[in-house]
Amino acid sequence: MFSGGSGGGRPIRVLNVAEKPSVAKSVAEILSRRGGGFRSREGRSRYNRVFEFDYTIRGQACHMLMTSVTGHLMELDFDERYRRWHSCDPADLYNAPVRKYVPQDKLDIKRTLEEESRSCHWLILWLDCDTEGENIAFEVLDVCAAVNNHLDVWRARFSALIDREIHQSVQNLVRPNKLLADAVDARQEIDLRIGASFTRFQTMLLKDAFVLDFLDEDRNLVLSYGPCQFPTLGFIVERYWEIQSHEPEEFWTINCSHMSDNGTAAFNWMRGRLFDYTCSVIIYEMCVEQPIATVKNVKQQQKLKYPPFPLSTVELQKRASRYFRISSERTMKVAEELYQAGFISYPRTETDSFSVNTDLHAIVQEQVAHREWGAYAQRLLDPEARLWRNPQNGGHDDKAHPPIHPTKFSSGESNWSEDHKRLYGFVVRHFLACVSQPAVGAETSVEIDIAGEQFSASGRAIISKNYLEVYHFETWGGSIIPTYDIGQQFLPTTLTLDSGVTRPPPLLSESDLLSCMDKEGIGTDATMHDHIKKLLDRCYATKDANTRFSPTNLGEALVIGYDGMGYELWKPYLRSKMESDTKEVCRLLQQMKACFLDARQNKGKLFQAMEIFFERSNRAGDTQQSLTENVCPAKCAKRWQFMVGCIRFPQCRNVVWLPGATSEATVTSNICNTCGQYLLCLHVGPVFMIQFKFRRLEIPANYEVNHLGCIGGCDSVLRDLIEICGTGSRNLSSATGRLSIACDNCGATCALRTANTANNRGRKFTPASLKNAIFSSTWEDELESAGTEGRGASHRSSRSSSANRRGGQGRRQGREAVNADVTFVTATGDPVSGRCYVCGDPSHFANAAQTDLRSK
Repeated sequence: MFSGGSGGGRPIRVLNVAEKPSVAKSVAEILSRRGGGFRSREGRSRYNRVFEFDYTIRGQACHMLMTSVTGHLMELDFDERYRRWHSCDPADLYNAPVRKYVPQDKLDIKRTLEEESRSCHWLILWLDCDTEGENIAFEVLDVCAAVNNHLDVWRARFSALIDREIHQSVQNLVRPNKLLADAVDARQEIDLRIGASFTRFQTMLLKDAFVLDFLDEDRNLVLSYGPCQFPTLGFIVERYWEIQSHEPEEFWTINCSHMSDNGTAAFNWMRGRLFDYTCSVIIYEMCVEQPIATVKNVKQQQKLKYPPFPLSTVELQKRASRYFRISSERTMKVAEELYQAGFISYPRTETDSFSVNTDLHAIVQEQVAHREWGAYAQRLLDPEARLWRNPQNGGHDDKAHPPIHPTKFSSGESNWSEDHKRLYGFVVRHFLACVSQPAVGAETSVEIDIAGEQFSASGRAIISKNYLEVYHFETWGGSIIPTYDIGQQFLPTTLTLDSGVTRPPPLLSESDLLSCMDKEGIGTDATMHDHIKKLLDRCYATKDANTRFSPTNLGEALVIGYDGMGYELWKPYLRSKMESDTKEVCRLLQQMKACFLDARQNKGKLFQAMEIFFERSNRAGDTQQSLTENVCPAKCAKRWQFMVGCIRFPQCRNVVWLPGATSEATVTSNICNTCGQYLLCLHVGPVFMIQFKFRRLEIPANYEVNHLGCIGGCDSVLRDLIEICGTGSRNLSSATGRLSIACDNCGATCALRTANTANNRGRKFTPASLKNAIFSSTWEDELESAGTEGRGASHRSSRSSSANRRGGQGRRQGREAVNADVTFVTATGDPVSGRCYVCGDPSHFANAAQTDLRSK
């Protein structure tokens, strides 16, 4: 699996790079603990130290150098001439060149990476296992590879800074994923272009045109726009507009209660409420005139209240806001600190289901000693208590991290704030609840009839609290109602007609706002809190003590302005589609790569299928070799757009030139029944029809632009157009020159060399020793003559010269001497056999003949 060692059993040098200094120190402490600890020294950046220790990775002795970056090492920005706000029209930013570079404040980190990587054999990237972390990994890789392109690069994937996770990660290294990194690059560039253009436009247009009295005089005004920021503002404004446009409407409802020795039952009118006063009064008077209530139905059933799904990032933010009034920004900051200290798993995850390989019992066991929930944890582990239940599957898995869970016991660290204590306790209680049985309750519902009107009441008694014992953030209860029997009659204690008015929905809370963003795909689980904070920083919205948001006049004005233009930029649709498209592109490429690797692994099935219809040729060689080692793909001749020819062109000159007016030509699956059999490269087989598209200005008016034709000689339209328009490409000479220089398949360059033999002194040729590309030695003047003969030639002259170039033998003569050592491709796509075009000998191909000639 691993390579790049120094050999001889000596330790190899490995550069390890973490995303933050604290993570680098934690990983170094864990890995060096068995070997006596690490040595620490300063790097170029005083905040990013270098830790040294020895370690063994899968039997390979390693001298480990561990350092870190601080988040993204590089920034994406426009070229210097476009960075100043007044340097260009904001519309130009959609086409302006952009580049990634290391900013001035991170040059010291870059120097550390360059100096340490020069003498290393491996590079192990310990970045966060999300898309942003993958992008940072390639930023680090680019810097290190620039000074040492022999580095063997690996990726460590881990979800918690604990011994088990770190040791397992370093022993199971994987390769970094370029597709994920590219997806982030694409999103960053899109966000930069959109955000910069609209931000400059808004700010320069409005900042001096209006008096914004809520700003300090010395504050620089920036009216920023972000593809995620603006839809987030849209959610707040839209709810605010709903409230403003609400008109209270009066309604009426009938309420009934019954008090007995066993308690009191409150019955609700099953019509709910009526907005017609007269109708309500009539129904109420009917009930008053016949007030006796008759029990029509009694239902008693067991109800379950299930524990929550395992904890994802969005749920962590929503519940922290709801239970503790902690902002999403503060929640993520505290969660990150708990993670870096090793107390909880990675806090940025979309996953809400545990892997079957996770040792859940071990996580619970660590909490048994806690004074608050330790006794409950002990009961969970006791089989006789029957409290344990495998957690529910929430249906989301980001394939990178498990749900958030505790990774180390703590009874409260001395340096923890109240928020740290609350959040750690919540994570532990949430996990314990996930592996617990649901609460069990007995629910009774009673339906009664009063003068034909239906009323109902329900009561609940909790039988077993189960997970609710530890997860006290949720409650589940209800009043206990008296016992009733079907057919029983009683006189209501109260029977009233009550009025009320409709109320508007409340302002969005932070939990509500996060739910809207998550539902519509605005931002990621790791960035949602940043977008919310940006709205508050830019004075586009405010948040009250109940964590509910209102738009400011500025925020509302911006939304109204764009809405009036007809552009719903404040709606989530555009950004949501952008996020899903970038993920889909990455996912599709990964799927197709997996398909390709699987196909290559099972290529024997292709050979088996081909053997059903075709005989094997000797030239195919070992079936285990890559096809590119045996046959130069047809892409090498792709530039010759106006002919049907052999894959070995120009070494094999068997071609059929198409009309010069051809703009497109596609081989179809239709077979020409007129020609029956056709010879090209000595092939005998069916001729497939070709769908042509001609340039209108180059053909007579009585001919169609689209034509399904046959190149076998039976098609009168093609014969006429060849006579009228000639054959071949209009730029054949340049195509010939390119073809003789490089292979489209592998990109290898054929350098021209000069012959020094008596017969060919001074002639230039291409050598036949290029790696991975199947080229034969080719004389430059022969290629030039081939291009000259093709330009403007008729179909007849093309055939004649083709026959002459095969050593004077025509098709009928050549057909008698078939050589199975050479494979060609014709218009039919079938493999066929041929002979040497230099000397006509059927026992070898042209490259062998030219080798013999050069040796003489």
